[in-house]
Amino acid sequence: MTAPTTTTPTPAAPAPGPLARTRLHVTGQDLAAYRTAARTHLPAPARAGTNPAHPFVAAHALARHTVTALTAGDPGFTGLVHLAQEIHTHTPLTAGPVDVSVDVTAVRREARGTRLALTTRLADAATGTPIADLTAAALLLGATTTPPHGAPTPTANPGSLPDGDAHTVTHVLSTADTTAYAHASGDLNPIHLDHAAATAAGFEGTIAHGMHLVALAAEEITDRHAGADPARITALGARFAAPTRPGTPLRLTLRSYDRGTVVRFTFATDAGTAVKAGWARIAPAGE
Repeated sequence: MTAPTTTTPTPAAPAPGPLARTRLHVTGQDLAAYRTAARTHLPAPARAGTNPAHPFVAAHALARHTVTALTAGDPGFTGLVHLAQEIHTHTPLTAGPVDVSVDVTAVRREARGTRLALTTRLADAATGTPIADLTAAALLLGATTTPPHGAPTPTANPGSLPDGDAHTVTHVLSTADTTAYAHASGDLNPIHLDHAAATAAGFEGTIAHGMHLVALAAEEITDRHAGADPARITALGARFAAPTRPGTPLRLTLRSYDRGTVVRFTFATDAGTAVKAGWARIAPAGE
Protein backbone atom coordinates (compact mmCIF):
# COMPACT_ATOMS: atom_id res chain seq x y z
CA MET A 1 0.00 0.00 0.00
CA THR A 2 1.23 3.52 -0.77
CA ALA A 3 0.28 6.77 0.94
CA PRO A 4 -2.18 8.82 -1.13
CA THR A 5 -1.39 12.39 -2.15
CA THR A 6 -5.09 13.24 -2.20
CA THR A 7 -5.23 13.65 1.58
CA THR A 8 -2.96 15.43 4.03
CA PRO A 9 -2.30 13.73 7.38
CA THR A 10 -1.86 15.78 10.52
CA PRO A 11 1.74 16.15 11.68
CA ALA A 12 1.23 13.66 14.51
CA ALA A 13 1.64 10.14 13.14
CA PRO A 14 -0.81 7.50 14.39
CA ALA A 15 0.49 5.06 16.94
CA PRO A 16 1.34 1.62 15.56
CA GLY A 17 -0.67 -1.34 16.75
CA PRO A 18 -3.93 -3.12 16.03
CA LEU A 19 -5.87 0.17 16.10
CA ALA A 20 -4.56 3.36 14.51
CA ARG A 21 -6.12 6.79 14.01
CA THR A 22 -5.34 9.95 12.11
CA ARG A 23 -7.02 13.07 10.75
CA LEU A 24 -6.91 13.92 7.05
CA HIS A 25 -8.01 16.93 5.04
CA VAL A 26 -9.77 16.14 1.78
CA THR A 27 -10.07 18.96 -0.76
CA GLY A 28 -12.53 19.53 -3.56
CA GLN A 29 -9.61 19.39 -5.98
CA ASP A 30 -8.69 15.93 -4.65
CA LEU A 31 -12.23 14.66 -5.19
CA ALA A 32 -12.47 16.10 -8.71
CA ALA A 33 -9.05 14.81 -9.79
CA TYR A 34 -9.82 11.29 -8.63
CA ARG A 35 -13.17 11.21 -10.38
CA THR A 36 -11.58 12.45 -13.60
CA ALA A 37 -8.96 9.68 -13.42
CA ALA A 38 -11.62 7.09 -12.65
CA ARG A 39 -13.70 8.09 -15.67
CA THR A 40 -11.00 6.95 -18.10
CA HIS A 41 -12.29 7.50 -21.67
CA LEU A 42 -15.80 8.24 -20.41
CA PRO A 43 -17.49 11.59 -21.12
CA ALA A 44 -17.66 14.27 -18.45
CA PRO A 45 -20.14 13.28 -15.73
CA ALA A 46 -23.69 14.54 -16.12
CA ARG A 47 -23.89 15.30 -12.39
CA ALA A 48 -21.30 16.38 -9.84
CA GLY A 49 -20.38 14.09 -6.99
CA THR A 50 -17.76 11.88 -5.38
CA ASN A 51 -16.67 8.60 -6.93
CA PRO A 52 -18.01 5.83 -4.63
CA ALA A 53 -14.49 4.30 -4.43
CA HIS A 54 -12.90 7.50 -3.07
CA PRO A 55 -13.27 6.51 0.62
CA PHE A 56 -10.66 3.83 -0.10
CA VAL A 57 -8.21 6.56 -1.15
CA ALA A 58 -8.86 8.47 2.08
CA ALA A 59 -8.29 5.31 4.13
CA HIS A 60 -5.25 4.10 2.23
CA ALA A 61 -2.45 5.98 4.01
CA LEU A 62 -3.44 4.79 7.47
CA ALA A 63 -3.93 1.23 6.26
CA ARG A 64 -0.42 1.34 4.79
CA HIS A 65 0.92 2.68 8.08
CA THR A 66 -0.78 -0.18 9.93
CA VAL A 67 0.73 -2.80 7.63
CA THR A 68 4.16 -1.20 7.99
CA ALA A 69 3.86 -1.37 11.79
CA LEU A 70 2.75 -5.01 11.73
CA THR A 71 5.58 -6.13 9.43
CA ALA A 72 8.39 -4.11 11.02
CA GLY A 73 11.23 -6.52 11.78
CA ASP A 74 9.60 -9.46 9.99
CA PRO A 75 12.48 -10.93 7.95
CA GLY A 76 10.21 -12.92 5.67
CA PHE A 77 7.88 -10.12 4.54
CA THR A 78 8.29 -9.36 0.81
CA GLY A 79 5.15 -7.46 -0.17
CA LEU A 80 1.38 -7.11 -0.01
CA VAL A 81 -1.38 -8.44 -2.26
CA HIS A 82 -4.78 -6.69 -2.08
CA LEU A 83 -7.36 -9.52 -2.20
CA ALA A 84 -10.75 -7.90 -1.69
CA GLN A 85 -12.39 -4.61 -0.80
CA GLU A 86 -15.80 -3.47 0.42
CA ILE A 87 -16.96 0.12 0.95
CA HIS A 88 -20.23 0.95 2.73
CA THR A 89 -21.07 4.65 2.48
CA HIS A 90 -23.34 6.35 5.01
CA THR A 91 -23.04 9.82 3.51
CA PRO A 92 -21.01 10.94 0.47
CA LEU A 93 -17.43 12.01 1.17
CA THR A 94 -17.03 15.78 0.75
CA ALA A 95 -14.21 18.28 1.17
CA GLY A 96 -13.08 18.88 4.74
CA PRO A 97 -11.33 17.24 7.71
CA VAL A 98 -11.97 13.52 8.11
CA ASP A 99 -11.08 11.26 11.03
CA VAL A 100 -9.84 7.82 10.00
CA SER A 101 -9.45 4.75 12.21
CA VAL A 102 -8.10 1.34 11.14
CA ASP A 103 -8.41 -1.88 13.12
CA VAL A 104 -6.85 -5.26 12.36
CA THR A 105 -9.86 -7.48 13.00
CA ALA A 106 -8.40 -10.84 11.93
CA VAL A 107 -4.99 -12.39 11.24
CA ARG A 108 -4.65 -15.86 9.73
CA ARG A 109 -1.53 -17.77 8.75
CA GLU A 110 -1.48 -19.22 5.21
CA ALA A 111 1.06 -21.11 3.11
CA ARG A 112 2.21 -17.94 1.33
CA GLY A 113 2.27 -15.69 4.38
CA THR A 114 -0.29 -13.95 6.59
CA ARG A 115 -3.80 -12.89 5.63
CA LEU A 116 -5.17 -9.73 7.25
CA ALA A 117 -8.68 -8.41 7.63
CA LEU A 118 -8.71 -4.63 8.08
CA THR A 119 -11.74 -2.53 9.00
CA THR A 120 -11.65 1.23 8.52
CA ARG A 121 -14.07 3.98 9.48
CA LEU A 122 -14.17 7.48 8.03
CA ALA A 123 -16.02 10.07 10.11
CA ASP A 124 -16.67 13.78 9.88
CA ALA A 125 -14.03 15.39 12.09
CA ALA A 126 -16.37 18.14 13.28
CA THR A 127 -19.44 16.08 14.17
CA GLY A 128 -18.19 12.50 14.45
CA THR A 129 -20.87 11.42 11.96
CA PRO A 130 -19.82 8.22 10.14
CA ILE A 131 -19.04 8.72 6.45
CA ALA A 132 -18.03 5.22 5.38
CA ASP A 133 -17.02 1.83 6.72
CA LEU A 134 -14.53 -0.25 4.74
CA THR A 135 -13.33 -3.83 4.99
CA ALA A 136 -10.27 -5.13 3.18
CA ALA A 137 -8.55 -8.48 2.85
CA ALA A 138 -4.82 -8.51 2.15
CA LEU A 139 -2.07 -11.12 2.02
CA LEU A 140 1.31 -10.23 3.56
CA LEU A 141 3.64 -12.35 1.46
CA GLY A 142 6.18 -14.26 3.54
CA ALA A 143 5.10 -12.63 6.82
CA THR A 144 5.10 -14.87 9.90
CA THR A 145 5.56 -12.74 13.01
CA THR A 146 2.04 -11.31 13.52
CA PRO A 147 0.10 -13.60 15.93
CA PRO A 148 -3.12 -15.04 14.50
CA HIS A 149 -6.41 -13.85 16.00
CA GLY A 150 -10.04 -13.25 15.07
CA ALA A 151 -12.00 -14.61 12.12
CA PRO A 152 -12.45 -12.99 8.69
CA THR A 153 -15.92 -11.66 7.89
CA PRO A 154 -17.59 -13.50 5.00
CA THR A 155 -17.47 -11.61 1.71
CA ALA A 156 -20.77 -9.97 0.76
CA ASN A 157 -22.56 -11.30 -2.31
CA PRO A 158 -25.78 -9.29 -2.74
CA GLY A 159 -28.21 -9.72 -5.60
CA SER A 160 -30.42 -12.80 -6.00
CA LEU A 161 -32.86 -12.22 -8.89
CA PRO A 162 -31.53 -10.84 -12.20
CA ASP A 163 -33.61 -8.14 -13.87
CA GLY A 164 -32.53 -8.86 -17.43
CA ASP A 165 -29.60 -9.57 -19.70
CA ALA A 166 -26.03 -8.61 -18.87
CA HIS A 167 -24.32 -5.73 -20.66
CA THR A 168 -20.63 -5.80 -21.61
CA VAL A 169 -18.42 -2.86 -22.56
CA THR A 170 -14.68 -2.96 -23.30
CA HIS A 171 -12.12 -0.53 -21.86
CA VAL A 172 -8.39 -0.30 -22.54
CA LEU A 173 -6.27 1.48 -19.92
CA SER A 174 -3.10 2.96 -21.36
CA THR A 175 0.16 3.54 -19.52
CA ALA A 176 -0.79 7.23 -19.37
CA ASP A 177 -4.15 6.33 -17.81
CA THR A 178 -2.43 4.24 -15.14
CA THR A 179 0.01 7.06 -14.40
CA ALA A 180 -2.84 9.57 -14.11
CA TYR A 181 -4.70 7.29 -11.72
CA ALA A 182 -1.55 6.75 -9.65
CA HIS A 183 -1.15 10.47 -9.07
CA ALA A 184 -4.86 11.11 -8.47
CA SER A 185 -5.09 8.28 -5.93
CA GLY A 186 -1.63 8.71 -4.43
CA ASP A 187 -0.77 5.04 -5.05
CA LEU A 188 2.70 5.54 -6.52
CA ASN A 189 3.83 1.96 -6.00
CA PRO A 190 6.59 1.41 -8.61
CA ILE A 191 4.93 -1.78 -9.91
CA HIS A 192 2.35 0.52 -11.51
CA LEU A 193 4.85 3.03 -12.92
CA ASP A 194 8.26 1.47 -13.52
CA HIS A 195 8.90 -1.51 -15.79
CA ALA A 196 12.06 -2.62 -13.98
CA ALA A 197 10.37 -2.51 -10.57
CA ALA A 198 7.39 -4.45 -11.89
CA THR A 199 9.51 -7.19 -13.45
CA ALA A 200 11.61 -7.43 -10.29
CA ALA A 201 8.36 -8.06 -8.41
CA GLY A 202 7.52 -10.94 -10.73
CA PHE A 203 5.22 -9.26 -13.25
CA GLU A 204 5.72 -9.08 -17.02
CA GLY A 205 5.65 -5.30 -16.81
CA THR A 206 3.76 -2.52 -15.06
CA ILE A 207 0.25 -3.39 -13.93
CA ALA A 208 -2.94 -1.37 -13.54
CA HIS A 209 -4.30 -0.58 -10.08
CA GLY A 210 -7.06 -2.96 -9.02
CA MET A 211 -8.99 -0.08 -7.47
CA HIS A 212 -8.76 1.81 -10.78
CA LEU A 213 -10.91 -0.92 -12.28
CA VAL A 214 -13.35 -0.77 -9.36
CA ALA A 215 -13.58 3.03 -9.61
CA LEU A 216 -14.17 2.77 -13.37
CA ALA A 217 -16.92 0.18 -12.80
CA ALA A 218 -18.52 2.53 -10.27
CA GLU A 219 -18.64 5.30 -12.88
CA GLU A 220 -20.17 2.99 -15.50
CA ILE A 221 -22.77 1.86 -12.96
CA THR A 222 -23.46 5.47 -12.01
CA ASP A 223 -24.15 6.40 -15.64
CA ARG A 224 -26.12 3.29 -16.60
CA HIS A 225 -27.98 2.32 -13.44
CA ALA A 226 -27.99 5.22 -10.94
CA GLY A 227 -29.35 8.11 -13.01
CA ALA A 228 -25.86 9.65 -13.24
CA ASP A 229 -25.89 10.30 -9.48
CA PRO A 230 -22.86 8.69 -7.73
CA ALA A 231 -24.45 9.31 -4.32
CA ARG A 232 -27.00 6.59 -5.11
CA ILE A 233 -24.24 3.97 -4.91
CA THR A 234 -24.30 3.27 -1.19
CA ALA A 235 -22.01 0.23 -1.13
CA LEU A 236 -19.39 -1.30 -3.39
CA GLY A 237 -17.35 -4.49 -3.26
CA ALA A 238 -15.04 -6.67 -5.35
CA ARG A 239 -12.42 -9.41 -5.22
CA PHE A 240 -9.16 -9.15 -7.17
CA ALA A 241 -8.39 -12.28 -9.15
CA ALA A 242 -5.42 -11.39 -11.38
CA PRO A 243 -3.30 -8.36 -12.32
CA THR A 244 -3.79 -6.64 -15.67
CA ARG A 245 -1.28 -4.74 -17.77
CA PRO A 246 -1.89 -1.38 -19.49
CA GLY A 247 -2.98 -1.89 -23.08
CA THR A 248 -4.99 -5.02 -22.28
CA PRO A 249 -8.65 -5.01 -23.40
CA LEU A 250 -10.83 -5.25 -20.29
CA ARG A 251 -14.37 -6.52 -20.69
CA LEU A 252 -16.59 -5.02 -18.00
CA THR A 253 -19.84 -6.96 -17.63
CA LEU A 254 -22.73 -5.40 -15.68
CA ARG A 255 -26.02 -7.00 -14.70
CA SER A 256 -28.85 -5.54 -12.65
CA TYR A 257 -30.48 -7.55 -9.84
CA ASP A 258 -33.37 -7.26 -7.41
CA ARG A 259 -35.34 -4.55 -9.24
CA GLY A 260 -32.30 -2.40 -9.83
CA THR A 261 -31.13 -2.25 -6.22
CA VAL A 262 -27.93 -4.22 -6.94
CA VAL A 263 -25.61 -4.30 -9.94
CA ARG A 264 -23.06 -7.08 -10.20
CA PHE A 265 -19.89 -6.66 -12.27
CA THR A 266 -16.75 -8.44 -13.40
CA PHE A 267 -13.68 -7.50 -15.42
CA ALA A 268 -12.22 -10.13 -17.74
CA THR A 269 -9.38 -10.34 -20.26
CA ASP A 270 -8.50 -12.96 -22.84
CA ALA A 271 -6.38 -14.59 -20.12
CA GLY A 272 -9.25 -14.87 -17.62
CA THR A 273 -11.02 -12.96 -14.86
CA ALA A 274 -9.28 -9.92 -13.39
CA VAL A 275 -11.95 -8.64 -10.96
CA LYS A 276 -14.65 -11.02 -9.75
CA ALA A 277 -17.69 -10.95 -7.51
CA GLY A 278 -18.01 -7.17 -7.98
CA TRP A 279 -21.22 -5.53 -6.82
CA ALA A 280 -22.75 -2.15 -6.12
CA ARG A 281 -25.84 -1.38 -4.06
CA ILE A 282 -28.11 1.30 -5.58
CA ALA A 283 -30.47 3.46 -3.54
CA PRO A 284 -33.77 4.53 -5.10
CA ALA A 285 -33.81 8.00 -6.68
CA GLY A 286 -34.62 10.75 -4.22
CA GLU A 287 -33.32 9.02 -1.10
